[in-house]
Amino acid sequence: MSRRFTDARALMADLLDRHEAGAERPIGYPDYGRFVDVVQMDKFTKELCEAEEQRAIKITRERGLKSDQIKHVRLEEPALLYAMLKRRPVGELTDEATGRLLQGLELPVQFEGSLATLRAAWSRGREWQGFSLGDVDRLRPAFVMAKAILEYRHAGLDYRTFSRRFSGDSKALERLEGPVVRILSGALELPPTARPRDALRTLGLEKFAPPMLLSGRLDFDMAELSAAAPLYFGIPPAEATRLRFRGQPRYVLTIENFASFHRHVAEADPQRSGVTIYVGGYPSLATQGALKALAASLPADVPFFHWSDIDPDGVWIFRTIESSLARELRPHLMSVAIAKKLGKPPADRVRLPSDVGSSAIADLAAYLRHPGANWLEQEELDPTQPEIQDALRQEEEINVVGRQD
Repeated sequence: MSRRFTDARALMADLLDRHEAGAERPIGYPDYGRFVDVVQMDKFTKELCEAEEQRAIKITRERGLKSDQIKHVRLEEPALLYAMLKRRPVGELTDEATGRLLQGLELPVQFEGSLATLRAAWSRGREWQGFSLGDVDRLRPAFVMAKAILEYRHAGLDYRTFSRRFSGDSKALERLEGPVVRILSGALELPPTARPRDALRTLGLEKFAPPMLLSGRLDFDMAELSAAAPLYFGIPPAEATRLRFRGQPRYVLTIENFASFHRHVAEADPQRSGVTIYVGGYPSLATQGALKALAASLPADVPFFHWSDIDPDGVWIFRTIESSLARELRPHLMSVAIAKKLGKPPADRVRLPSDVGSSAIADLAAYLRHPGANWLEQEELDPTQPEIQDALRQEEEINVVGRQD
């Protein structure tokens, strides 16, 4: 739709706005149907003619009986129009704003991509993550806090303590979660579609760690929970070292989704032959630490499994848990065959974790990179116990090959 004006300066300012947004020689139009009177129309025409005399714009007039009327106005020399309107180019304003943004802050090289994106947006008169050129003072704490997180100075701190310590405002991080995660995304691998708060959880920043839910023949210090046989119970992740196993479990299974966790312990393993753990979606750093402690306390012949959605986030969660365990982790109900048979094409496709290497999820990750791959939410599947014998047989084969080598 063409832009129409009754104010000449507003029209010329709009030409510069669109020039800054990337338009080449933008055009503006008069709105003759909305002029109040001839005086306003004459003033409009006079100001535009003065700008044309200074070669800042080019006027094209109507033909025939309306040849005295302006058809449209085109931007000719932006620098001349900036001077005439006493307006500074957005490039200068961007340089000044980013200088204030980073004053006294040694920017990590990993943040340069985010800064380049920010500058590109501001230099076109657009917002970056909801922040414009005039929001420098509000945005600066995001870069300060992102730098502190990259340097791991957030370790052991909750949301508000960290925020107060590095921004002087206990609620700043809550307001700046999006920009902080966007800045960090150039330096750290974060969940591809996670909300900013969930992404920060995986780095160890959360208000307080949510409880970790467990089911199995487990006791907690002197409390013989295995005798009471609850369906499941919750503990703070930091207290995982106080768990005691009443006998060796057949398997350990971590589950992303709460509904699937509940169904598994109620339907697939009512005898509590294994240990089932709800990791709460994206596993927080505290949960990762708890899983690592549990893995270290169990013999090597207890197989570990994970069950997530068959999608990029599921792969990301699997890889996160796999990395934290320092032992083999196998996918449960997460296979290419299941995806092909029961899955559906997603509405949108997002990137997958880059570092899958020799992971047990590598085949599924490779499949999901295919443009025709199906995705599947784990709630679509009925719970089953992991295939223990297959896992043990594969491990025996690996051990035999190792001995031969």
